[in-house]
Amino acid sequence: MNQFRTILPLQPAPFVIGHSDRLLLIGSCFTENMGDRLAAGKFPVYVNPFGIVYNPVSIARCLERLLPDSQPFAAKDLFENAGLWHSWEHHGHFSKPDKDATLAGINHSLNTAAQHLKKNNRLLLTLGTAEVFEHKNTGQVVANNHKMPAATFRQRRLSVAEVTDCITSVLEKIKSQNPGLQVVLTVSPVRHIRNGMVENQRSKATLLLACEQICAALPYTFYFPAYELLLDDLRDYRFYADDMLHPSPVAADYIWQFFGDTFFSEGTRSLCARMEKIAAAVRHRPFHPDTPEHRAFARAQLTAIEQLSKEYSDLNFSTEVAHFQAFM
Repeated sequence: MNQFRTILPLQPAPFVIGHSDRLLLIGSCFTENMGDRLAAGKFPVYVNPFGIVYNPVSIARCLERLLPDSQPFAAKDLFENAGLWHSWEHHGHFSKPDKDATLAGINHSLNTAAQHLKKNNRLLLTLGTAEVFEHKNTGQVVANNHKMPAATFRQRRLSVAEVTDCITSVLEKIKSQNPGLQVVLTVSPVRHIRNGMVENQRSKATLLLACEQICAALPYTFYFPAYELLLDDLRDYRFYADDMLHPSPVAADYIWQFFGDTFFSEGTRSLCARMEKIAAAVRHRPFHPDTPEHRAFARAQLTAIEQLSKEYSDLNFSTEVAHFQAFM
């Protein structure tokens, strides 16, 4: 029988990701999706301490800032635009009308992530685009232009060598302090077509070639093919969201399943499946919550949670317990 799609073969990773590992995720909006799923699975994870970051230079700068000898952000690192205070290195969700509040939020996230990195042994980096905006006055590559006039910046595409060098350099520094570090590199499947579809493909090609060179140079890095799963395996607009740029929920589920098959042990996959059943029960909205039938349903979930808590004492199910106890 003919197959009507090309299925990407699974390549097992040389290391596993489990609940005893500490994970830090940095990168594009696809990172947020994966991070939310890991957090829902109760993995010890910290996601995007600077907010969503798309380009490799800004990702590398974020990691540099988390190293022990780095300084906190200061008032001089902020600027005001349209009534909000911003940082060139942070996503807009850190921006606030009050300068001190902006700075406090930025440094709180910085300190929390820096402490997390000290014991971190799994790092997941998602590169979104090789296109960067350089501030004309300083030459700094900005993580976010915060709707400043286009004349403020020069736009250009990073070279393969620039991407390789900036990521390799910071990973070597982190590895020297975290000998057990293992790194997952991936290219976001989200399309960046503001500059055109040809330009998006050239940008993604730059990132793909850089990932190949990084993995060849650093034996503790491994490439996860999120980009290829959407573009070459699923390869159909029905697997995109309404904007035709982001993966649809079905596609995101497929990539997540592939991620688990790549990095999770059989025991971890089994645990995640059990927790997903409880999560689905939490999401369930009963028509008649006061009936004996639903109380029996809630009691069964509490029993399942109690059993999981006995087997995995490090996992916290307090939120789920409170949810179901409210029906008793």
